[in-house]
Amino acid sequence: MSKNITMFPENQIYLASRSPRRRDLLRQIGVKFNLLLMREALQRDADIDEQPLINEIPIDYIHRVTRMKAAAGWQRMIQRQLPVYPVLAADTIVTIDGCILGKPQDQAHAETMLRTLSGRAHHVLTAVAVCLKDHVHIRLSTSTVRFREISGREIRHYLANNPILDKAGAYAIQGMAAVFIVDIVGSYSGIMGLPLFETAQLLEDAGIEIFQ
Repeated sequence: MSKNITMFPENQIYLASRSPRRRDLLRQIGVKFNLLLMREALQRDADIDEQPLINEIPIDYIHRVTRMKAAAGWQRMIQRQLPVYPVLAADTIVTIDGCILGKPQDQAHAETMLRTLSGRAHHVLTAVAVCLKDHVHIRLSTSTVRFREISGREIRHYLANNPILDKAGAYAIQGMAAVFIVDIVGSYSGIMGLPLFETAQLLEDAGIEIFQ
């Protein structure tokens, strides 16, 4: 995406995500945003099917879903006749052994996920997309996280005291799960849910100034 010569006078974007972590990360780099959601009652980011396709590999899945979220946000903006700003969307998945670990369905599913991650390294993929003038531009952040061995008691205590049903892989790096992490290679903000390096590049290319 080539950098626009004409900047948006308001220097604002729409965020097509319900994630409070993504809001905090955008505020961290001074980006002004408005939430752009499908329906206030929904807990998911957009009214789209996020189920993986048959034999779909993780990198193809996250690119597809993130593009769909950004495009859906753009259509919402047009349908509601809102002021035109770039629309940002993102998606995060955890992968291990080529399998996708998305958001757990329930506590039992979350416990299975954490047992799978215990004592092993896994990958966290976060794609961020910006839709502008019907074109979706996307970047991907890939990080590696290694957990120590986690006991069943620790898993149960963690799940009982932390909201995890909206967390890919059933954990949040910025919370209590940090004590499970031996090391990370990659982007801390990407693991949180919005890689700020890639996000800033996309927004600047779209005409949003990070440093004003």
